[in-house]
Amino acid sequence: MTSSSSSSSPRRSRRRSLTAVAAIVAAAATAVFAFTLDAPERRDAAKPDSPVVSTESATPESADESLLALARRDGGDALAVGKADAPVVMIEYSDFQCPFCGRFARETEPALLRSYVDKGVLRIEWRNFPVFGEESEQAALAGWAAGRQKKFWDFHKVAYGEPRERNQGEFSQDRLVSMAREAGVADLDRFRSDMASDEAHSAVRKDQAEGYGLGVTSTPAFLINGKPVLGAQPTATFEQVIDAAAKAARR
Repeated sequence: MTSSSSSSSPRRSRRRSLTAVAAIVAAAATAVFAFTLDAPERRDAAKPDSPVVSTESATPESADESLLALARRDGGDALAVGKADAPVVMIEYSDFQCPFCGRFARETEPALLRSYVDKGVLRIEWRNFPVFGEESEQAALAGWAAGRQKKFWDFHKVAYGEPRERNQGEFSQDRLVSMAREAGVADLDRFRSDMASDEAHSAVRKDQAEGYGLGVTSTPAFLINGKPVLGAQPTATFEQVIDAAAKAARR
């Protein structure tokens, strides 16, 4: 056996191991979210082209530890807020056209920012999960483009600032540019260019693929240290799950 073939064998073994781990994580994640689709109407809705908006919670008794690996904890992630090493990470799969996502953004998220993010307990990682058609896709691209100028969360606040009619031009190109301007995006020419870029489309597709791989079909959907919470639940529900996750992280 040559030295080259000998060294390549461990590499192949490592690749196989990593692939196996990824498959296990994906399978576990899908199982966690899939149980929320047991009802006939949800089985029919469990397709990318037929999204549903959920308002009910679906949380197992304990979190799936393998799902913790989905937290990116990238300090340079413009679509995340909070310390990269915070003990609790909440991953949020959302659509800018989703009315329940808007309700969460206006009614619950500000309280979580004050009580947990500002105190270093919680990190929120946004995942673009557009499910309501072209305007949702364009809004996702716009949010990503705003993030290139450190203005994602400002754009997020403007986009969710009030209830908006779905697929009625609220997220047209001109409206999105106006939102970016209101959010303080300085270079609007760059904003337009970034929106149309291959990198933007790739980033949105990556987030979508992650969500669909988990079995997510409704928005908003959350993973809090691996524990799923579906829908715009009352603030107290999120506080309960975050407190439990923070307590478990201290053990």
